[in-house]
Amino acid sequence: MTESVSPFSQRVLQIVAATAPGDILTYGEVAREAGHPTAARAVGHALSRHGGKVAWWRVVSASGRLVPGRERDHRAHLEVEGIRCGPTRVSRSRRDPASTRGQGPDSENVR
Repeated sequence: MTESVSPFSQRVLQIVAATAPGDILTYGEVAREAGHPTAARAVGHALSRHGGKVAWWRVVSASGRLVPGRERDHRAHLEVEGIRCGPTRVSRSRRDPASTRGQGPDSENVR
């Protein structure tokens, strides 16, 4: 039996799938872009259940924290994309949601 994916989770997956390599988002940014600004935890839940379909590692906490218990794997994926990380976090994780992903002066990542 195939597990159904809620409309919110589908939107989360679309947003993360559209994120360019080397660009990172916070759970809160994804929630806001999905139309549910207070649903950052639900973004994490959606990615934990369905994130294997997208580059889940491009999403971190507002403080830049990597997924607890998966820091090593998370860090390895980010470093392949040129994002430097400490043992448990990236130094910053900000992007202007109105900017074009991966392009222009409003797009930031950790380099």
